[in-house]
Amino acid sequence: MKRVLLAGGGTGGHLMPALAIGSAVHAMHPDWRVVYAGARRGIEATVLPERHLPHHLLPLEPIYRQQWWKNVRWPFLLPGLIVRIDAMLDAEAPDVVVGTGGYVSGPVLWRAARRGIPTALLELDVRAGIATRLMAPRVREVWLATAETIASLPTGARARANVTGAPIVPPDPARRAEGARHFHIDGQRPVVVITGGSQGSLAINRVAAEWIRSGGSAGVQVLWATGRGSFAEFSSCERPPEVQVIPFIDPMANAWAVADLCVARAGMMTLSELCAWGIPSLLIPLPTAAADHQSHNARAMAATGAAVALPQAELTPQRFGDIIATLLAAPADRAAMRAAALARARPDAAIELAQRVSLLAG
Repeated sequence: MKRVLLAGGGTGGHLMPALAIGSAVHAMHPDWRVVYAGARRGIEATVLPERHLPHHLLPLEPIYRQQWWKNVRWPFLLPGLIVRIDAMLDAEAPDVVVGTGGYVSGPVLWRAARRGIPTALLELDVRAGIATRLMAPRVREVWLATAETIASLPTGARARANVTGAPIVPPDPARRAEGARHFHIDGQRPVVVITGGSQGSLAINRVAAEWIRSGGSAGVQVLWATGRGSFAEFSSCERPPEVQVIPFIDPMANAWAVADLCVARAGMMTLSELCAWGIPSLLIPLPTAAADHQSHNARAMAATGAAVALPQAELTPQRFGDIIATLLAAPADRAAMRAAALARARPDAAIELAQRVSLLAG
């Protein structure tokens, strides 16, 4: 029996890839032990116990960019953290360690690489983050969601880079009928999905609400995921079945299957799903994302014709409505965007990554 340790978390964008890889590895090798390493303060502290997955939660903290003075705690935390990571590696004795990003990934990969354990690092964003740039020269393989990321890697690490795509649940055409039933889609009007991610986006929500209240959504079916935190503020905009206001869409595949257009942030897991389903999109990057990585992601999508990128600073109800109306009135343009999105898609990435884990584990 082989043992695989997947380290990543803090946010869903780092945890979900780990879960997807772990699921694919388990499907390929049911007798292997797959265990997760996360942070006590991350989303994984709730998700991993709920799913009854073997895991270790470490007292890790992020590197603060804006509130830099909080980083003074790191020299005091580091010795105890190293002891805990080493104890975890001793207990699990992994044959391979994979980091999927976030502030959990770097320290675990660093200790595993020093022990000579085969290691790999997954980077989803177009511009590699600090942890990736630091760890890329030290791991056996670097896995990338997009080819554009290679240019931001250290020169010596580029030869170990493989463009695999982001691990997502592959699209299932049968979902369209299920999604249509679930959301009561009549098939005569285009469907616009609006989502700000698992937590929602207040900026997008406020503009979407104004667009709907002013009648901009007439003739359209809207599936609007507000996020649980702001659902109560915007639930009064619901006008079923034309406008459905939902705290959180689960599974998202039901919405992707019926979407003609999507308005979203520009996290790479969302973009990977949009590409896999071939959904034209209006992308509004989160301006406070680390190193502005969502803007890089959105610009890369726009450069290939798969999306329209709109900076949040330029987001107004008028611009929002104009872009949606223009795209919905131009089926040929949306068909070209769909083709461009599908050309970037790697729907079987999780399977490929599981195969690479198998090779690294020997």
